[in-house]
Amino acid sequence: MNSPSTQRETEIRARIEALRAALRRHGVDACLVPSADPHLSEYLPEYWQARQWLSGFTGSMGTLIVTTEFAGVWADSRYWVQAEAELAGTGITLMRIPTGNSSQHVDWLAANLPEGGSLAVDGSSLGLAAAQQLRAAFGPRAITLRADLDLVAEVWADRAALPAAAVYEHLPPHAATSRADKLAGVRAAMRSHGASWHFLSTLDDIAWLFNLRGSDVCYNPVFIAHALIGTDTATLFVGAGKVPAALAERLAADGVRVADYNAAPAALAALQADAQLLLDPRRVTLGLREKVAAGVRVIEAINPSTLAKSRKTAAEAAHVREAMAQDGAALAEFFAWFESAVGRETITELTVDEKLTAARARRPGFVSASFGTIAAWNANGAMPHYHATEASHATIAGDGLLLIDSGGQYLGGTTDITRVVAVGTPSAAQKRDFTLVLKGMINLSRVKYPRGTLSPALDALARAPIWAEGIEYGHGTGHGVGYFMNVHEGPQSISKAIPNADMAMEPGMITSNEPGIYRPGQWGVRIENLLLNVEAGTTEFGEFLAFETLTLCPIDTRCIDRSLLRGDEVAWLNDYHATVRERVAPLVAGDALAWLEANTRPI
Repeated sequence: MNSPSTQRETEIRARIEALRAALRRHGVDACLVPSADPHLSEYLPEYWQARQWLSGFTGSMGTLIVTTEFAGVWADSRYWVQAEAELAGTGITLMRIPTGNSSQHVDWLAANLPEGGSLAVDGSSLGLAAAQQLRAAFGPRAITLRADLDLVAEVWADRAALPAAAVYEHLPPHAATSRADKLAGVRAAMRSHGASWHFLSTLDDIAWLFNLRGSDVCYNPVFIAHALIGTDTATLFVGAGKVPAALAERLAADGVRVADYNAAPAALAALQADAQLLLDPRRVTLGLREKVAAGVRVIEAINPSTLAKSRKTAAEAAHVREAMAQDGAALAEFFAWFESAVGRETITELTVDEKLTAARARRPGFVSASFGTIAAWNANGAMPHYHATEASHATIAGDGLLLIDSGGQYLGGTTDITRVVAVGTPSAAQKRDFTLVLKGMINLSRVKYPRGTLSPALDALARAPIWAEGIEYGHGTGHGVGYFMNVHEGPQSISKAIPNADMAMEPGMITSNEPGIYRPGQWGVRIENLLLNVEAGTTEFGEFLAFETLTLCPIDTRCIDRSLLRGDEVAWLNDYHATVRERVAPLVAGDALAWLEANTRPI
């Protein structure tokens, strides 16, 4: 009898061979399978997890290319260890790339496909900007992009159905701005671009704009939909039966018509020839763009809602602060339990996830986790996107570091926090790494900068203390965070991304601050807080912003090498812990309160 791993490898090889047979039937040289859906989402419903189904690689980002002779997955350093393990024995090669934004797979295709050859890709799940990049690379060698071929659909016989869960309304007081006001703001932006229509596919933009939420995508309270906004009309394209009748009536009162999800392409095709259509090339697919009638003038610009939802209002920021306090209370309860149980009970990485989620679920306003909890013991912590499974997980015992990256969706906000805690006695080397990461996190937390600074310009502040010791980490330092929405949102990114004007830092944006150090086979350290952009005064040089730290949970001082911290860094940490104690203490009692007080003492 074959082992489970052998059976899995055999199934994946069979799927790749079936795809190769489809290549030969259609006379194309290669097939590109991105990690994407018609909404270019980061997290995908099972129906669109084609790259995972074909390759067996379960990371959230990666690109699969299959030719008649070769199969490879392009993945960045966050996933290398995971991808090596999951691709082993499948005949699929791991192609290592430096970052998730790398275009090395495009260069590889341009160099390796035959002159005059062709590439098949499902245009309904290929971003317009990605298609433009492919065509530019293919032009010199006359390679054809066949976006009309969905070869995966030909070989994926047991594909899951589309999600069918109902859509629901995000209500006041947490929905602090009305649907009508949000639509008015988008229409004002449309007028500034000279557009009479605006088409949206991005799920978090749609959920934000219409004050609606859903559960079609794990951890992200969004639903599968498109939207077409006119100067005085709006149509929401969503699956039949997903919008209850009473909600449809409330939408209609705000001028929003509900139509079938599959009718969106036809609505684009039906626009009159003199229409001016605003599209975001980074947030719409090639397939939908090609449905637009030839006479329509297309205006390419970022979705106005992407910019608007990134800038939380004062009322939303107040709700986020409340959610952070409740999240901090849940974490205090969890860590109080953990400290008392470790060494006395059997605790695995799975136990950590179970207990922490249960603690959050007891908090008011909690809806779900905001992503799959990463609980990583010692060497597992060196994999930034590690996830424990029933088949493979560690028991927490002995000396070492436990890294926990977790978050919650609350009606009044989204949380994302990473803490590393000592179990037993941490080594001097572990303390050194922890303290360098802490120094980087503090460095970024304290900066004041001109309003409009492009967010990637801030990245080096967190890396500087780590770079100074000849160490680097392979992921970005900070991502935008939604408001009871996706835990990853744009447009800002504190990273090495090539900056563009849309990444300007503005008041109200919430961004993570999460530098790290990872030593493969040994341990990983990452410390993460969420930061709110707040106004910090105006000088003759213009307006300035600073960061307000939102996350409220102690940082484990047992892991600190005190000799590496300057006095101002110690003062920051002591002030932060005093704030945590003040804000969280009224929400906890008993063991949790005792743990909180013990772990927020000044050093």
